[in-house]
Amino acid sequence: MNVDFNKSKNGLVPAIIQDFKTHKVLMLGYMSKDSLSVTLSKKTIHFYSRSKNRIWKKGEESGNVLNLISTSLDCDNDTLLIKVKPTGPVCHKGSDTCWDEQNINDNFLYSLENVISDRKNSKDPDSYISDLFSKGLNKIAQKVGEEAVELVIESKDNNENLFLNESADLLFHYLILLHEKGFKLEDVVNVLKQRNNSKNTKK
Repeated sequence: MNVDFNKSKNGLVPAIIQDFKTHKVLMLGYMSKDSLSVTLSKKTIHFYSRSKNRIWKKGEESGNVLNLISTSLDCDNDTLLIKVKPTGPVCHKGSDTCWDEQNINDNFLYSLENVISDRKNSKDPDSYISDLFSKGLNKIAQKVGEEAVELVIESKDNNENLFLNESADLLFHYLILLHEKGFKLEDVVNVLKQRNNSKNTKK
């Protein structure tokens, strides 16, 4: 990878950090030639701090490191796109991204999956999700079936609000069922992509 570090006077290039799974842009940092080398060798993200004038490991204090998945260059060879697997909140304010998450809606379902996973692991008796997981696969599958029937019933009527709410209930419980079976929404999306690619190939 031939990164052009000479375009800036300080020898740094911007590095856009993106979640490899949700594709959410997490943060922007700067890398020197040496910090990139350390990143590639240790497989964890290391930036160059312009305020401290040194290489620093993302998460060296918080423990929320960014594990390297892949790197790529833009067409001018002076900006990095780095896909990572975060181990915790990325922003120092405690959020997943350094941008206003209220304006980032395209990956909400993936965020919801994380909530479902957290609730299952917490075993909180006051959590509906945790309680449903404790009742096992049969109960979860039954709940999905019940929500599917309720959605079909509402689809026969003209109440848009009830139809959308039943749709949300079905999708929510379907995500719980996926998690119980050891899968994620991404696995289903990949199947759809494969089918689409197969269809286009036949054309």
